[in-house]
Amino acid sequence: MSSETRHQEPIIKLKAVPTVSAIYQAVVSLGMMLAPRQFGIDAVPADSPPALIAFLRIFSGPMLGIAVLNWMARNAEPSAARNAIVLANIVGFGCVTLMDVWGVFTGGARPIAKLFLLIHLLLTVAFVVAWRTIKAERI
Repeated sequence: MSSETRHQEPIIKLKAVPTVSAIYQAVVSLGMMLAPRQFGIDAVPADSPPALIAFLRIFSGPMLGIAVLNWMARNAEPSAARNAIVLANIVGFGCVTLMDVWGVFTGGARPIAKLFLLIHLLLTVAFVVAWRTIKAERI
């Protein structure tokens, strides 16, 4: 491998990936927390039981925490912690993407799920590319 290849600019700037992810996750989690029926249009019925609304609000708390973690990690220097954050996002967004695929292709998802599938797939791919960039930095 030539030194030119080794020092190429990465396809995706590592800082951009957790930044975009943090903003996206914050918007989604705040939407689920503050306006779950409106945010979950076509998925959360207007006459939803209070337990469902409470579940959505509780679930949104850890997601907001992950948004903060990603925001704080956007400028992190290379470290085992940064690597763990990137890998955890690959797993998280990968799982969400698989659930989107399942819902969209079985017909059980709401119409907007196709958009979320695209967003989640792009975030998964972006974190995979970031992971590969991290691995290439070690070589």
